[in-house]
Amino acid sequence: MNIVNNKLKNFLAIFLRGLFMGTADIMPGVSGGTIALITGIYERLIHSISKINFEFVKPLLKGNFQESKTILKKEVDFELFIPLLLGIGVAILSMSRLMQFLLTNYITYTYAVFSGLILASAYIVYTEIDGFSVKNFIFGIIGFAFAFIFVGLNPIQANHSLLIIFFSGFVAICAMILPGISGAFVLLLLGQYEYMINALNKFSLNEIITFVVGAGLGILSFSRILDYLLKNHESITMSFLVGLMLGTLRMPYQKISIADNSAIIFSVLLGIIAFGIVMIMEKKFRYIDY
Repeated sequence: MNIVNNKLKNFLAIFLRGLFMGTADIMPGVSGGTIALITGIYERLIHSISKINFEFVKPLLKGNFQESKTILKKEVDFELFIPLLLGIGVAILSMSRLMQFLLTNYITYTYAVFSGLILASAYIVYTEIDGFSVKNFIFGIIGFAFAFIFVGLNPIQANHSLLIIFFSGFVAICAMILPGISGAFVLLLLGQYEYMINALNKFSLNEIITFVVGAGLGILSFSRILDYLLKNHESITMSFLVGLMLGTLRMPYQKISIADNSAIIFSVLLGIIAFGIVMIMEKKFRYIDY
């Protein structure tokens, strides 16, 4: 009974992380990778993705189903991926309409919340760095400069062909698993964000499947690079990510338009609440073991 309870607890805990990640991934300016990092699942996620080599396909094609099943279980962390992907999927499908509404009608307050989320995330990642060094500082500055310049770019006027959607999925997913760079914002720059939000709302299978295939190939290739960096150069990688997060604050700053003093107070209050929510999440999730 205890084993069943523990499995259910872990399933729900990972599913909840998926909900948070999916919600973040659909917000321009917030990264699902940041949520994975502050909830203590980031390194496991990257390592698990990088382990998938499709070795199980060879025996499957030969009709050796038992061997294929054995290799599949070794390659794929089903206890992680099933609840996580389920949570992400539920969040994206349910939040797409809400985000469209908030960004249309309450853009200032929405980005005030994003600012609090990003600041808290940057602080938490900073606490993971082992001490100050000139090298860490330099990589932090490089990350900041990259994100600051990137966020200042103008959206590309692109068409919505399936090839462009495939490419957008490939690039955006790489950003989504990087703490500090928003995959949704990358889609915004590529001119695909609103189009894909509408595709989700209309459940346009051609566009959704094409995007997912592109995203799948992107995450399988990019995760290997991240896994190597986290294993061999963790401090400078974390420093770079802190810089990325702080640099992306340029986006909410550009989007926030304050009309009067009461709007300033409310925006600051929302930012503080968002900051507090992230800090509480980090403390709660830190005590869930795997």
